[in-house]
Amino acid sequence: MAIHKDLLGGPPPTHLPDDPEPRELLGHGSAPTDVAAKYPASSLAWAQLADEAFESGRVVESYAYARTGYHRGLDALRRAGWKGHGPVPWEHEPNRGFLRALHALARAAQSIGEQEEYERCSAFLRDSSPAAADTLG
Repeated sequence: MAIHKDLLGGPPPTHLPDDPEPRELLGHGSAPTDVAAKYPASSLAWAQLADEAFESGRVVESYAYARTGYHRGLDALRRAGWKGHGPVPWEHEPNRGFLRALHALARAAQSIGEQEEYERCSAFLRDSSPAAADTLG
């Protein structure tokens, strides 16, 4: 019998509930603005908006989109039992919207000279999911 226990006593990983509709719409080419309007709680839609704005040089807009996705993700994490720290695995696909928004927030913060926020968000991303930090850069 295998016993799976965190020997360090840390909190268990948080797995957000699946919300496939926004992911499917985005995957089929729907505009992220339309998806965010229809599913405003979707961190994934806000993260995609942040990425598109950043890639187009609209850094302040990217920051705003990323911050929205980040806060919507924090709300979802708390509803899922997250207590403010602990793993949020990249491997669990529903977590990726939050993690992408967190990454986008760090990136935009750095671009506008918010070094303290950049460092805080980067550390939060790495602490939540080393795989997300490595994947997202």
